[in-house]
Amino acid sequence: MIGGSVQFLRARCHRSEARLACGINAWSMSIPLLGIERLNVSFGSTPAVRDLSLSISSGEAFGLVGESGSGKSVTSLAVMRLLAPQARVSGSIRFASEELLTTTEEKMRRLRGQAMTMIFQEPMTALNPLMRVGDQVAEAVLAHNRVSRKEAFERVVAALNEVAIPNAASRARDYPHQLSGGQRQRVMIAMAIVNHPQLLIADEPTTALDVTVQAQILELLSQLREKFSLSMLFISHDLGVVSQISDRVAVMYRGQLVESGSARQIFSAPAHEYTRGLLKAIPTLRSRRDQALTMVEAKSYPDLPLKQVEQGHWARV
Repeated sequence: MIGGSVQFLRARCHRSEARLACGINAWSMSIPLLGIERLNVSFGSTPAVRDLSLSISSGEAFGLVGESGSGKSVTSLAVMRLLAPQARVSGSIRFASEELLTTTEEKMRRLRGQAMTMIFQEPMTALNPLMRVGDQVAEAVLAHNRVSRKEAFERVVAALNEVAIPNAASRARDYPHQLSGGQRQRVMIAMAIVNHPQLLIADEPTTALDVTVQAQILELLSQLREKFSLSMLFISHDLGVVSQISDRVAVMYRGQLVESGSARQIFSAPAHEYTRGLLKAIPTLRSRRDQALTMVEAKSYPDLPLKQVEQGHWARV
């Protein structure tokens, strides 16, 4: 994990304070770009997401954190309407002025890949091994723009340059197996930003990368967010990663939102027992190697309503 200590995480989070004025969350005063209300997703009798509500404003980076199986990826797939047919979904997901759960598939196809895009977890499985990476990025251009193949290729090269792939024109003709893990992830990011979307969903984009490449990808995402005024939903189980890139953070456990607030609030003064357990489980330089790491106790927390702990900070307490 990047950072190595809770103190480091908390120090990193204080950069968000510049975006807060007099303790009031600046984004709460604007109309959200993405608004999720009382979202429920189940597969048969198994609930995956329960009564989840959150919002993301234009230009905001929102971190969604939790252990594996907590419902983070299911939430992102519900937003993109890419869940399996057997999934039962209820609630509301609004993107700009469009209700995504009831809009037509034709409108969703126009939105996906253009106004809202997604970086999937593992680039080696997300990329087609039989297609050159440039052709795969070009598909996103040709699907949403009336341009020639020559112009599409020019946009592909420009996007690969944006994500700092050297010799972009040459690399565009390579197959996925000819690229390193970091380069494949950069191709996925290029595919996501080539049409200049409003919302970028990044689902565990650094999980399979080593720490050095991970830091480079995070820096790249931050630069692209500022350059293109992207809103970002950043999904991860790594608190160090979330602390570096997010303005606000929500914590999920067993499909339910247990706490949300600014990054500073979550890491400096967590209100929910589960969030405190996650932070205690982070190893530090002072951790004794002859002792086991602190474990987060697996249990059913009461389904309490979300209550306001302080301005902009909510938790089930």
